[in-house]
Amino acid sequence: MKKSVSIFLALMLFVGIINAQKIEDGKKFLSFQKNKSALNLFQNLYNKDSKNADNIYWYGQAMLAIKDIAGAKQLYQKALQEGVNEPLIWIGFGHVEIAEKGDLNSAKQKFEQAITATTPTKGRKKNKPDAEILNAIGRANAYGDSKTGDPNYGIEKLRQASEYNKTDAEIFINMGKCYQKLGGDNGGEAVKAYTEALARDPKYAEADWRIGLIYASQDNKEMYERYYNAAIAADVEFPPVYLSYYRVYEQTDVNTAKSYLDKYVQYADKDCGTDYFYADYLFRAGKYQESLEKAQAMSNSDCKTYDRLPVLYAYNYDRLGDSIQSKKYIEQYFAKASTEEIEITDYELAVKILSKFPGLEMEAANYLQKAIDKETKQENKLKYIKMAADMFAKAGMYAEQVIWLQKYNDLKGSMGEYDYYIITNASYLSKDYVQTMAYAQKYIVAFPDKPQGYAFNVRAAKALDTTTNPGIAVNALLQQNDYYAKDTATNKKYIVGNLYYIMIYYADREKDYNTALEYCNKILEFIPEDQEMLNIKKVLEERAKKSAKEK
Repeated sequence: MKKSVSIFLALMLFVGIINAQKIEDGKKFLSFQKNKSALNLFQNLYNKDSKNADNIYWYGQAMLAIKDIAGAKQLYQKALQEGVNEPLIWIGFGHVEIAEKGDLNSAKQKFEQAITATTPTKGRKKNKPDAEILNAIGRANAYGDSKTGDPNYGIEKLRQASEYNKTDAEIFINMGKCYQKLGGDNGGEAVKAYTEALARDPKYAEADWRIGLIYASQDNKEMYERYYNAAIAADVEFPPVYLSYYRVYEQTDVNTAKSYLDKYVQYADKDCGTDYFYADYLFRAGKYQESLEKAQAMSNSDCKTYDRLPVLYAYNYDRLGDSIQSKKYIEQYFAKASTEEIEITDYELAVKILSKFPGLEMEAANYLQKAIDKETKQENKLKYIKMAADMFAKAGMYAEQVIWLQKYNDLKGSMGEYDYYIITNASYLSKDYVQTMAYAQKYIVAFPDKPQGYAFNVRAAKALDTTTNPGIAVNALLQQNDYYAKDTATNKKYIVGNLYYIMIYYADREKDYNTALEYCNKILEFIPEDQEMLNIKKVLEERAKKSAKEK
């Protein structure tokens, strides 16, 4: 009897070891973003033992990896209803609440409940929380975009986990992802976390790849290639790194991009993602009709709901000259995609497409603002701002152009002569003459030897020189004449023209014939023999005398 019991226990132990190994295989699939393989493996484990908390938890994690949030929720609810009331299941359910962007406090209550339930109250590990539980909580808060979960809370729990488990590298992968969700200057902390993961497991390809991604976001070619290549050296079958290399070259070297795409397809799960990127390659290679056919094939399969499929349609229809269809699909994409999922180039495409439809400029500008908000590099922000300014200029919406030009200059922090010219000109075209004069004066101060600032100032002043702003042009004309005085021979006719305007102003509008006569005499200094001006002088002298007598 004792022998049979021993055999049974040994068999159970063996089954447990095999199950644990299978779970490790599934976790590796998730790390390699082979989510389809992970889902199949965990589903098989679940089907064999649907009461095992580990099987349930990881099956739900695989569902979350493919964004089947509803499926994971149903799975964890079913487990709880069937009496599998285990801490991992509580964490899984809290993870779902995070994924749903639901009640974060409710999720945290489940996490804290799981910690309490698995923390020994006596013995060698008294008051030391379970590292696996803490890591699962960190994983939940590392999930999704920057508006999902509480990455700071996740980091806190992961730091605890790293103290109680000195070998698990995944703890620091989750920590790095939490730091990246915080954004800003936390990229350095993320690199430290991934580096610590490598210290624990030098063959952890995901850690090298994620460091490479951070350097790629900074356009640091030397460093991202170093870490991408390190990921390949760690495991040649790690698919994401080949896709990252494809994205590096997709717009600049389609042949090199294709070589990396082939590697990605070789090692990745054959799923909607591999279909999409092959269709994307066809587009990059200029094979628009073939790419469109591939997109249509995806639409007629289980891939019809693939997130980026509408973008593929939009790109191809745009290149094929079908603006109506490209507009339809890009709007369809933006209606469903989250901010974190949208790529910068998607915004560029939206602006390109919408700019072809008069009246949609404000909508296009909204997309550009979102691109600017998401972008981290100043040169790209400046590019998008300039795109908006150019779009409004083309549409004749000059007031909006000025707003975007000012944003451009503010971000750049300095203005060249062209910057002054274009914003002053746009102000004038918008008929905001007060603003035009303000920019013109700044133009004159910055570039006193250039004529355009004076010219804009005069044109705007003349436009304002009405019954409500009488004489405003006089000072502008005198200021311009000071500039012209540097070369009277070349500028004589312009000086005379300005003086003539001032003379007429004082004579006709102010009835100040003495001042008008002064300007008439200044004109005659340049053209002393001009008969018309001599006649005007006589008239002004007579009117000045008559005016003096009337006083």
